[in-house]
Amino acid sequence: MIISMTGYGAASGSFRGMELTVELKSVNNRYLDTNIRLPRSFLFAEEPLKRKISERISRGKVDVFVTINSSGGENLRIAVNEALLDGYVAALRSISEKYDLPFDLSAVSAARLPDVLSVEKQETDQEELASELDKLLDSAIDSFNEMRKREGAKLESDVRDRLVTIENLVSSVEEASPRTVAEYRARLYAKLQDVLGQTSIDESRILTEAAIFADKVAVDEETVRLRSHIAQMREMLTNGSPVGRKLDFLIQEFNREANTIGSKCSDKAIAAIVIELKSEIEKIREQIQNIE
Repeated sequence: MIISMTGYGAASGSFRGMELTVELKSVNNRYLDTNIRLPRSFLFAEEPLKRKISERISRGKVDVFVTINSSGGENLRIAVNEALLDGYVAALRSISEKYDLPFDLSAVSAARLPDVLSVEKQETDQEELASELDKLLDSAIDSFNEMRKREGAKLESDVRDRLVTIENLVSSVEEASPRTVAEYRARLYAKLQDVLGQTSIDESRILTEAAIFADKVAVDEETVRLRSHIAQMREMLTNGSPVGRKLDFLIQEFNREANTIGSKCSDKAIAAIVIELKSEIEKIREQIQNIE
């Protein structure tokens, strides 16, 4: 199955009251380039996540976004600054006794005194959190890959259709090539007849010239190689991803054969076919850039 390099996937979950979200998206790239964005306090999970990406994705520029909302998490606790509260109570009692004022301090009013209560974060179990993020990343990659498979199926269909077009153009070149030689021979004969008039024309000389011309413009080797490349590309598409880089190298061979055919043939009809041929090859090359 062919897989596209572009895609998006996401997964969410919770861990000890923290809300976790993992998102990833990718665009085309020659190699695998991973960028993971994590809250600073959770950077310990970066390397395990990168390893997971490299295990399941082979090419593309992959951006991973990890969001951790710990505002309602179990790792928060309210701490009492007992030493400070003792100082407040002692000071208030002293005021009450010295100035004969009622001492009516309640728990609620004591909690409102500055810095008596504070919110503290308990230590997070890094291994457990990293394991949870790894599971979420797996789920996000599953979603991500489903999207890439759908895109890949469209790419494969388009490339296969264009290979049929290229095959038909190659057939047109093969049909036109012998006619080019026959037309050259006819033109040569007509020219000699025009120059020499009724003088006898050396048929063997015409045959020799036509043979030399045929050898110069023969494209049999190029069309045979093109057909071989077409068969090879179809096989690669059937084998499935990761195959993008191999396809990229192979399409360069398509271009080389098309250029050689164009340089050998001066016939207008074949030149027009070669232009179409190169246009289809370029369209395949563009599509291949998206294949993993």
